[in-house]
Amino acid sequence: MKKRSFISMIVVVALTGILFSTFYSFKSAPKKIFGLQLYSVRDSIKKDVPGAIEKVGKMGYTYVEPAGYADGKIYGMDPVAFSELCKKNGLKVLCAHVNQQLPTEATWDKTMAWWDVCIDAHVKAGAKFLVQPSMGGDAYKSLATLKKYCDYFNAIGEKCNAKGLRFGYHNHDKEFSTKLEGQTLYDFMLTNTDPKKVMFEIDLGHMVDGGADPLYYFNKYPGRFELWHIAEGYELGSTGKMDYKAIWAAAKISGMKYGVVEVERYHFDEFTSCQKSIDFLNNTDYIVMPKDK
Repeated sequence: MKKRSFISMIVVVALTGILFSTFYSFKSAPKKIFGLQLYSVRDSIKKDVPGAIEKVGKMGYTYVEPAGYADGKIYGMDPVAFSELCKKNGLKVLCAHVNQQLPTEATWDKTMAWWDVCIDAHVKAGAKFLVQPSMGGDAYKSLATLKKYCDYFNAIGEKCNAKGLRFGYHNHDKEFSTKLEGQTLYDFMLTNTDPKKVMFEIDLGHMVDGGADPLYYFNKYPGRFELWHIAEGYELGSTGKMDYKAIWAAAKISGMKYGVVEVERYHFDEFTSCQKSIDFLNNTDYIVMPKDK
């Protein structure tokens, strides 16, 4: 065998080994499982639900969190039909933001009946969680009113549990920046809701904006934060205000089961901003997501 041919053969074998190793590593690398809060594409999904879902499905997200429930339908679609649309595009309905403010004694039964219909609709869609995304302004003025919200959330959580769902609350910044009678509102809510009935979808960006430290809450109230809103206002990684590495190191103690991306403001169009956000997460070496369930 000529020397040149022998060297060529060695090069081919080496390249083959490198390519095989790269391919094997790519195939064996675990997929990072993230959801997208569909409020992130709110303008587009209002105009074209199937088109928006198709674009989200191509980005690499696994789950969606709708924010368009009304009258037994999700974005105007039958819950089963919406779920099938998502499945067609490689997505599952993980959870949903749904909202009914604190009822009065006179409207309690009517409000609870609304929740019954809402819960059944999302069971049909295959959701695992329902999340109340906000409270009325009265909750920030009186601990007595906030306690009523906590009791209300416990009641909703009991209904959700009976149908195989988990119920939770999604924070904004005011739950941390507001104090009543010397108590931070978020701490009051955590101590006055039943962990068996109410989990918390912690919005990391809003928490930081409210002057709070996620690590403090993870360690003080372990296991309460089953959903994370991975958010910082704009595209993930673009503001520099979030220490994701430190936050992610405490994911297990927090109780996190799923991470949901939310983009509320944009430097690009909606879909580009959402794509950049999941690309940021996938390009980190410190994020390890739970296995898909």
